Formats: sequence, C-alpha cells, structure tokens
Amino acid sequence: MAASIGFLPAFTIGDGASAAALPRRAVLLPSFALPRRRAVAAASRAAVEAAPDATGKRPPRGITKPRPVSPELQAVVGEAEIPRTQALKKIWAYIKENNLQDPENKRIIVCDEKLKKVFGGRDHVGFLEISGLLNPHFAK
Repeated sequence: MAASIGFLPAFTIGDGASAAALPRRAVLLPSFALPRRRAVAAASRAAVEAAPDATGKRPPRGITKPRPVSPELQAVVGEAEIPRTQALKKIWAYIKENNLQDPENKRIIVCDEKLKKVFGGRDHVGFLEISGLLNPHFAK
C-alpha cells in the first residue's frame, strides 16, 4: 500500500498498515529508495586503505614522512633524510646542547655559524619562527 501526502512522493508503509499504526520510531522509506551498497562499499574500501599494515602502523605521511634535507640542515641534524618533526627536535637539542638561548629571554635563539646558515643569516630567531625557517631546507 502506498500513501501520498501532497507534494511528497509515495512512501511504502508495509502490509496495509496505516501510518498511525506504526511505532513512533518507525522510518518510512520512499518506494524508490535503492540500497546504499555503493556508498557502503566505498566506505569499507577507504577504511581498508587507511588501515595499518601488519606491523600495526600505517606508512608515514605529511610532516612525519622522511624527506631529503639541504646540506646546511644536514650539518646540524646529522642525517640526509629526516621527518620535519624529528628535524625540529634535533634543532632544539642542538640549541640546548650549545646553550644558544638568550639568557634574558629564553624564547630568543642566538644563532651560531651553523644555525645562521639554516636560518638565512639571521643572528637572532624567535622560537616560533624556527619551523617556518626550516621549510626551504626540505625537498618537496
């Protein structure tokens, strides 16, 4: 049995039951509704592709993917390929190891010769500028 309300298309209600006889939570399906197999299949396919491999980790991407670095940055971090996150950690380790923070304002880094090459010849760099100044040293 199909019921039609004004401008709405016909809805299938079931075995001759009226809409009033249905429970409140019952969902009226349009008679022209098709199964959502394609959407479900695409969603499960995407979940499989994003799933971790046998080791339990998915392959690194974005800032966690190792990238080749410039010779200037390589002199500071000691590696030819490194993720951006690890490069930033190693830069901070180098700064702390060589006591390159301004004693009055720890947010300012006083650059030595190696860091001047990495930071474009600047003598002082704010700690929030470091990640932006590393961008030209990573190959895309």
